[in-house]
Amino acid sequence: MSFLRQVNTVISVLFFACYFYQLIYLLVPYLRRDKPHGETKLHRFAVLVAARNEEAVIGQLIASVKAQDYPARLITVFVAADNCTDATARIARESGAVVYERFDTAHVGKGYALDFLLRQIAGEYGDVFDAYLVLDADNLLSPEYVTAMNRVFSDGYPVVTSYRNSKNFADNWISAGYALWFLREAEFLNHARVLSGHSAAVSGTGFLFSREILRRNGGWPFHLLTEDIEFTVDCVCRGEKIGYAPDAVLYDEQPTTLRQSWRQRERWARGYMQVYGRYGGRLSRAAAGGSFSAFDMAMCIMPALILSIARLAVAAAQILLFGSLRAALLLLPELFTGPYLFLLFIGGVTTLSQWRNIKTTTGKKLLYTLTFPLFMFTYVPITVTAMLHNVEWKPIDHKRAMTISEIGLAGKP
Repeated sequence: MSFLRQVNTVISVLFFACYFYQLIYLLVPYLRRDKPHGETKLHRFAVLVAARNEEAVIGQLIASVKAQDYPARLITVFVAADNCTDATARIARESGAVVYERFDTAHVGKGYALDFLLRQIAGEYGDVFDAYLVLDADNLLSPEYVTAMNRVFSDGYPVVTSYRNSKNFADNWISAGYALWFLREAEFLNHARVLSGHSAAVSGTGFLFSREILRRNGGWPFHLLTEDIEFTVDCVCRGEKIGYAPDAVLYDEQPTTLRQSWRQRERWARGYMQVYGRYGGRLSRAAAGGSFSAFDMAMCIMPALILSIARLAVAAAQILLFGSLRAALLLLPELFTGPYLFLLFIGGVTTLSQWRNIKTTTGKKLLYTLTFPLFMFTYVPITVTAMLHNVEWKPIDHKRAMTISEIGLAGKP
C-alpha cells in the first residue's frame, strides 16, 4: 500500500513539474500587455472550408464572412464539398462561395480535403492570395474577425490563430466542457504564449497561413488524425512563431452527446500519439536546442496521456494486490480529489476571466464550472480506448444553425 502511495506521489510531482509553467501562464495576460501593432496592410485572403454534409450550417458561416468589415473584394470563400450526399454544395454556391466537389472515399479527412481545395485554387486562380484562412462549416465570425487577423498577419507572423468561443456553451456539461477548454486555451495558453515571446498553437479551426508557408509545404501535406497539431508542431520545429489575434472572435458548435464526444476525442488522443511518433525526435532536439515552444508542444501532446494512464495503473494494481473494494476506495481520494480541485481551479479562473464572453445564464456558468473536471476526467478512458484499437476520421454532425446576433442574445433575460 505504501509503495503504491509513493508511486502515486511521484506521478503527481511529475505532473506538477511538466505543467507548472502553465500555472505561470495564468498570470501572464494580467502582467503583460500586447505589443502595439505595426503598419497594417490590406491583404487578399482565400477562406478555405472543408465541408461534409453541412447543409444545416454552411450558409450561416458564409453569411458571417460576407458581413465582415474588411473589404469584400479581398475575401474569396472556397468550399470543398467533401463526399457530400446532401445540399451542402448547392447552398454554398447560392450563398456566394466558390465550390469544388470532391468524391474520394479512400483518402478521408480534413487534411485531404484542404489539399484538394488548395490545388483547385492554384489551378484556377494562380498565386494571387496573400494568405489562406481555414474555417469549419459550423463556425460563425464576429464582424471584425478578418480585420483583426489581418492586423496580426501584418505584424509579420506567417501563421495566425484566433479566439475560439462556442455557439452552444449552455446545452449541457459536455458542450460546456469543450467551450471552457477552448476559452482557456485561447486566453491562458495562446495569448500567454505570444505575450511571453513564444509560439501559439493552431487548434482545429480559425487560423491562417501565408502564401510562403503554402509554397514551402507544396500544398497541405498534413494528414494525421490531428492535422492541426501536426501543422503546429511542424512550424515549431522549423522555428516559426504562430501569432495570436485576441480580437478575432470565432464561434463553433460543440458536441452534446457523450458518444459523439467520445468518438471525436478518441481521434484526438490517437492523433496526439501519431504526431509524437512522427515528430517526437524533432521536438526533443528543438527543445534541447533552446526552443521553449518545442518543449511546450511536447508537453501538450504526450506527458498528460502517459501520466494519466499511470494513475489508472496504480488504481488497478491497488485492486489486484489487495483484492478488495475497500482498498480501492482508500485510494480514490488521492486519485481524484487533487486532480478535481486542480481542474476546478483552472475552470474557475477561465470562467471568471471570460465571464462576459460566455453566452449563458449565471447559474449555468457556475454549474458547468463544477462539471468541467468531470468532462476532463473522461479523457482518461478515452485515451485508453484510443490505444487499444484503430481509430479513423469520422465527421461530426452540426445542426445548430445560428447567427451572430442570436449568439449575442443567449443568456439575456
